[in-house]
Amino acid sequence: MCVTRNKGVNYEKFIEHFQGKTRKFERLSLALAVFVFLGSVFCCFCIEVAMVSVPLGFEISGFDRSRTWVSQNGVFAFGFLESCSKEDEVDSFVVGIRYNLGDNEAVNVPVWSVGGGLRVSMNSTIRLSMDGRLILLDNPSGVIVWSSDTSSLGIRKASLLNNGNLVLVGIEDNVLWQSFNSPTSTLLPGQSLHFPQTLRAPSKKSTSSYYSFVIRHSGELALVWENNVTYWSNHVNLLGSVKEAILDGNGLLGLIDTSNKTVWSISSKDFDEPSPTLRRLKMDSDGNLRIYSWNHVLHEWKVGWQAVENQCDVFGSCGLYSLCGLNSSGAVCDCLYQDSVNWGTGLSTVDSGSSGCKKMVDLGNCKMNTSMMVMRQTFLYGLYPPQDVDIMLSEKACKEYCSNDTTCIAATSKNDGTGICTIKRTSFISGYGNPSVSATSFLKVCLVPQAVSARGANPHVTAKPIPTTRGGDGKNFTAAIALIVLVTASGFLAIEMFVFWFMYRKRKIKAHVRTPFGKDAQMNAHYNSLIRLTFEEIKEITSDLANKLGPSVYKGALPNKTTVIVKALNDVTANEKDFRVAVSTLGRMHHRNLVLLMGFCFEANNRFLMYEFVQNGSLDKWLLNMEPDHNEGTWQQRLDIALGVARALAYLHSECQICVAHGNLKLENVLLDENFIPKLTDFGLGSLFEEEAASSSVSPSERDIYMFGEMLLQIVTCKRDILSENLNHLVEKTNEEPNSEDSIISEEVERVVRIALWCMQNQPFLRPSIGEVVKVLEGTLSVDRPPLGFAFRPDQMEGRVLTEVEVDSS
Repeated sequence: MCVTRNKGVNYEKFIEHFQGKTRKFERLSLALAVFVFLGSVFCCFCIEVAMVSVPLGFEISGFDRSRTWVSQNGVFAFGFLESCSKEDEVDSFVVGIRYNLGDNEAVNVPVWSVGGGLRVSMNSTIRLSMDGRLILLDNPSGVIVWSSDTSSLGIRKASLLNNGNLVLVGIEDNVLWQSFNSPTSTLLPGQSLHFPQTLRAPSKKSTSSYYSFVIRHSGELALVWENNVTYWSNHVNLLGSVKEAILDGNGLLGLIDTSNKTVWSISSKDFDEPSPTLRRLKMDSDGNLRIYSWNHVLHEWKVGWQAVENQCDVFGSCGLYSLCGLNSSGAVCDCLYQDSVNWGTGLSTVDSGSSGCKKMVDLGNCKMNTSMMVMRQTFLYGLYPPQDVDIMLSEKACKEYCSNDTTCIAATSKNDGTGICTIKRTSFISGYGNPSVSATSFLKVCLVPQAVSARGANPHVTAKPIPTTRGGDGKNFTAAIALIVLVTASGFLAIEMFVFWFMYRKRKIKAHVRTPFGKDAQMNAHYNSLIRLTFEEIKEITSDLANKLGPSVYKGALPNKTTVIVKALNDVTANEKDFRVAVSTLGRMHHRNLVLLMGFCFEANNRFLMYEFVQNGSLDKWLLNMEPDHNEGTWQQRLDIALGVARALAYLHSECQICVAHGNLKLENVLLDENFIPKLTDFGLGSLFEEEAASSSVSPSERDIYMFGEMLLQIVTCKRDILSENLNHLVEKTNEEPNSEDSIISEEVERVVRIALWCMQNQPFLRPSIGEVVKVLEGTLSVDRPPLGFAFRPDQMEGRVLTEVEVDSS
């Protein structure tokens, strides 16, 4: 075995790291260390990176935990580590591998632990026994609390590799056991995760210990809570074909199939950057999965990607009896109800939540009746068990139902147009709330008597006697009576004046025409709750439908001067219930490349949708009016627009709760804002408001793919009619560049044309998914040439003519 010499390395200190305690083999250990040092002098030209190894009999004691076993590159260390438990507990140590990046303990995070985080006392020893087992001993009792079970495999030594993998090897240096095969909470670059392996969050004696990152038999990656609640997944279903999930050194987490091809992947935001050299995938104790990258300049770990962007979307994020909210710094936790225990029984309880909130009171022990506490913009759910009961009730009926049901602890009316009310019959409750949540929740609490409230304010204050008056103080007594009468009369007069003013104001308001949004003429421009308008309000906003931008499209302005677009739905025949469900679905869709739906109108013969106004108009006006000489200079801008439209389609097809097809994808329905960021409009109108033709064999999403392919060719050629040209001529024309510096543009144009032709295949099963199209446009996925000869045609619903296209294999 050889070790490459590193310039500037202190070899005396290097050897000292491997002086862990041995009972009968201290001399052998020292001789081995000297052999490693001498080998570094003569083996400078070795191709393999050397493994720093220890012999049979090597051990480290918890009393000497400052001594660690360090990998040759100095990045990883093995030994006793502080656990996450409290310092006053007896079992407060774990044995495992951590980063060795300096004196700052915060950056030396653990990456693997013996027994999945098994805690032991200081009086313990980790030993490579003479029979080849790596064992963890409890010294007072001599009990083996963990073993690698490798006694019959012929183990000769142990090595801590430079990638953080602890291996037990045999005579010919063949690996017989390795820590990479039993991950705990972290994946290192090159380490894979196989079904049914999991990454489990470190335990902190709270709900955080129930979070896991799993790979399922179908190939789906998911974050789960206690094995029965999935709150994030990659929505992959490749049953039987996925072999493993693996993290590479560039920050890419991918799924590998049985043919060693990457079938799904996500990457860190610093993907493939040269500066970060150390990365790790960690299942954190807060229930989120993150990719971390080491910043050499700042000497700290930076988050490059996390699975759940909104921490409040993590199930039970704040623990029991708590609410998760958002502020400028991120997610914050607050107690569900501060005084439920104190007013219920007067008994104190132990802290039962990770955020320090007290246990909910047993409603059967209330001194008085119960009442329903109203919590606006809040969604509650049960943790134990996590299943809630859904029934169809209005908000008022939802509250009354829970109030009258003795088994109901809390209820939530979703207020999203579905009419769903969720009933919770467990006191183990958590939830989240923020201004964007439309739900209203009701929590059953003990009714607090005023006498108890006053007495509880300060029970230690002793009441003083009220002094009595004598006969000589008659004048003072008369003055006091007069003052009381005067104050009482003034109070009655003020109340009467207020009632008169209120009635006058109410009549005055009724006498005027109702203005949009009530009295809130200064409505916040960033308010994103869906608003219902009357037809009179629509006419007032649009100046009686005077400013017409297109067929059934009008420009208007809100009372706060915010410009909006109003679209009339003349052909929609859905009833009010179906219409509101569809509008609610569209209103929940928020994406950078989608036009925001702000409101709607539903009356007998009038149906409108109100959208945000996009500054630069539709794509066709900008693209088709472009001078031919300017095409070259706008290529990157056109490519960015195509990528934005593809990402919006990917969101509609695969990231919403239901697949929503656009149904009418064309240049006129792509709008450009002031920064030329594309925004799709008119999405979902066909699939949500109108019934699809039952005779069609092509799904709406497949028709979207075809129309997007046609749009790609229009963006490449800056022409609307692309089917009349020979596509060989099209490829040659787009590849004609004035100088060699634009070869990259030529490759990008060829890539875009190829994926466009694949999208326009006549057979829908030959068309790629929109997710694959996004990756091709981003340049992260290559695309083959389409078939040598194929026929393609636009959607048959549009009645276009079949066109034969021949593609040259060269």
